[in-house]
Amino acid sequence: MNSSLILSIITFVYGFSAVMYISAWIFGKETPAKIARVVGIAGIAGNLAGFLLRWSESYSHGYGHIPLSNLYESLIFFALTIALISIVIEVRYRNYMISTFAMPLAFIAMAYASLSPGINDKIQPLIPALKSNWLTAHVVTCFLGYAGFATAFGIGVMYLVRECLPVKEGGLISRLPEGYILDELIQKTVMFGFLFLTVGIVTGAVWANSAWGSYWTWDPKETWSLITWFVYAIMLHLRYVRGWGGVKIAVISIIGFMAVMFTYFGVNYLPGLHSYGSM
Repeated sequence: MNSSLILSIITFVYGFSAVMYISAWIFGKETPAKIARVVGIAGIAGNLAGFLLRWSESYSHGYGHIPLSNLYESLIFFALTIALISIVIEVRYRNYMISTFAMPLAFIAMAYASLSPGINDKIQPLIPALKSNWLTAHVVTCFLGYAGFATAFGIGVMYLVRECLPVKEGGLISRLPEGYILDELIQKTVMFGFLFLTVGIVTGAVWANSAWGSYWTWDPKETWSLITWFVYAIMLHLRYVRGWGGVKIAVISIIGFMAVMFTYFGVNYLPGLHSYGSM
């Protein structure tokens, strides 16, 4: 059994976990949530195993590099980080609703990686510029940042649903965490993502200088990474300096994630050194 097959199976594991979380929310039962958590943890373990196996397989192919060099590999790592962060928050706050909105994102990432006909899942050699230890530091930190923002996006959607729709006792909306808890979680997950994105941008600049002799070239990916950084920097400024919270911050967390998605996917349709479009 190779890594691609394991990761394809994990797609359905995440999907089943997401369905069970949603079922727990709809029917207001704890049992499906407990099943979803166990299945989700099994999915994380399988996702990590598949990632590590793919890393090992790269050495057997004679390439020997961490599997973070193309769109397929980045998506499986993205799914892993989203699922892991959501489960950690769920256990920390003892509320399964966090994963109800985050686990579907992990499933979508894995499904896109495993089932999209346009994505190449073959292990490929690195181009000379990518043969650097900075690859691991840069890509891992960037995707930890993306995962933090993805989780903040899910919590932001949850907050808007909670605050903008009528709450009926025993209804779906009433089962969501209290607004102040969601508001706090948006702040914390955005701060987590912002710190890692900052480190990712810095390590990327150092890597670029070692590979191409320039810290910054205004490549589309670099430009949109900076735009994304500014969106979240402004958000945190408004939070800590101006005291913004609630609906305003939830909306900005959603807008910020749209910038993340364009940084991740949209720039692939633009010419540049960072494009995953052909991989």
